[in-house]
Amino acid sequence: MTEENKIRDVVDAVTGVAKAVPVYQDVVQPAAQEVGKALQTVAKTVHVVLAPVSALVWGYDQVKEFVSTKVTERLKNVPPENLVTPKPNVAGPALEALRYTGHESSLSDLYANLLATAMDKDTAQGAHPAFVEIIKQLTPDEAKLVSLFVNDRMLPIINLRWEFKPNAEGKSGGKEVLVNFSHLGVVSGCEFPDMTPTYIDNLCRLGLAEVPTFWEYTTKGAYDALENDPRIKALITTIENNPEIQPQIERKGLRVTELGKQFARYCVVTKQ
Repeated sequence: MTEENKIRDVVDAVTGVAKAVPVYQDVVQPAAQEVGKALQTVAKTVHVVLAPVSALVWGYDQVKEFVSTKVTERLKNVPPENLVTPKPNVAGPALEALRYTGHESSLSDLYANLLATAMDKDTAQGAHPAFVEIIKQLTPDEAKLVSLFVNDRMLPIINLRWEFKPNAEGKSGGKEVLVNFSHLGVVSGCEFPDMTPTYIDNLCRLGLAEVPTFWEYTTKGAYDALENDPRIKALITTIENNPEIQPQIERKGLRVTELGKQFARYCVVTKQ
């Protein structure tokens, strides 16, 4: 094949593709148009759904107003000579985080208290940089739970499980039914008290509290309210209706760590 013929073959092939493209487009175009319309609809819906979120993101003016009101209110009784510039690794991340959580009062209160702590030379040493990251990983309900850490009080929780009875043929072991059940969410005014077991897990993950193994309150009646809770009673009845298994309640307690106590003292307690 001559060089001229090779070139002609390439030209013909390219021409053939060029002629085929419009036909292909004609076949695909209606479907593509429908997909395009669907994507436009989704995009508009996403925009509408996200609009309220974007409106909640604070700008500089809102953060400035927050400092001028909430933080200033907490420092009104601090002598002027005690006011100091807060450490950048506390104030910077806290003010940035406020842009996204300022609309949540239970969380913004924690930031206000932390900033006020960092601006008073008598308490500045207690404003740990890690507290900003901790607040960022709290839900508003968890912030309410942490308010229980301020005072020395009992924080009872129980686990409910079922176990095979000793006379169950060749069967052993059991299964947890409820873990970290408590009334702490109700006591602290959580919006979603049924989520309290998960909240407790997160507070423990953040190092603010712990659920020690083989540890329980010995105060008489400490667990009465939990063990007599209608939900617990109903689950126990269900378990007892099965002749092979039996209920077992494990008494536990949420213990505040030293980090948790410091967090409560400097982020939860409002300066007077």
